[in-house]
Amino acid sequence: MLGLLRHTRDRFGPIRCLATTGALAILLSGCQSTDTDGLSASAAPPEISGPAAGAIAGDMVSRLAEQIGHGKATVALKQDGSPFGQALEAALKGWGYAVVTDQKTDGGAAVIPLAYVIMPYDGQVLARLSTSSVELGRAYTVTTSGATPTSALSLMRRG
Repeated sequence: MLGLLRHTRDRFGPIRCLATTGALAILLSGCQSTDTDGLSASAAPPEISGPAAGAIAGDMVSRLAEQIGHGKATVALKQDGSPFGQALEAALKGWGYAVVTDQKTDGGAAVIPLAYVIMPYDGQVLARLSTSSVELGRAYTVTTSGATPTSALSLMRRG
């Protein structure tokens, strides 16, 4: 009888060990870091019109400039050749940024790698710009004459 009582006191030991291991794994997964080349490839649907692409790019670059400073660095743009990629490059240059698309720069300039994703969703377009230190996102309603923001700006800082 005494053996049963001693055994029941420690019966949750394996469950506690499993729970502790799981919690530790979850906490440590948040500590993973990405290097500056870890950005995803840029992608935008080709069916977004030039005026809409220009409106989205202009708005997103103005918000990006608030985070990284106005024209203070060279932007290494990972581009896919879509109308949005071209509009984004033009908007970056309009804000005073030097833009390289072949990922090669002279060794002395500060380089900010930049990738984008434009994704249609539920009648709207979701836009995201990613650098190694900041990520911006916003939803837009697209028309043939342009695009208007339909959500607040989402901002995530890394590091």
